[in-house]
Amino acid sequence: MGKIILENIKLFGFHGCMPEEKRVGSHYTINLEIEFDFYQASINDDLSKTIDYVHLYHIIKKEMNTNSKLIEHLAQRIIKKIKEYKKYLIKHIKIKICKENPPLQGSIDRVCVILNN
Repeated sequence: MGKIILENIKLFGFHGCMPEEKRVGSHYTINLEIEFDFYQASINDDLSKTIDYVHLYHIIKKEMNTNSKLIEHLAQRIIKKIKEYKKYLIKHIKIKICKENPPLQGSIDRVCVILNN
């Protein structure tokens, strides 16, 4: 059993419930962790036996371009698309999405959601 981890993916998106979030947008940081058995890939040096992290990045980037009111919904959509890609290999997925400098009346660096599936 092993993991592929994509750390600190930086993307821009228009997610949120407030009108200014939909108009101005925000910066996001995404971390993705996928646990699966990649023994066959490791002994055979075969990309088809693993989960291609380039493809994972493209899934995340594409879903970031589809606006959501909630980052919880965005996280669920990303997990769903990843499972459609290689569900038979995946044992566990964890995604953390952080909205940087959220429009709150106070000093806060980011607000994050974590979804385990």
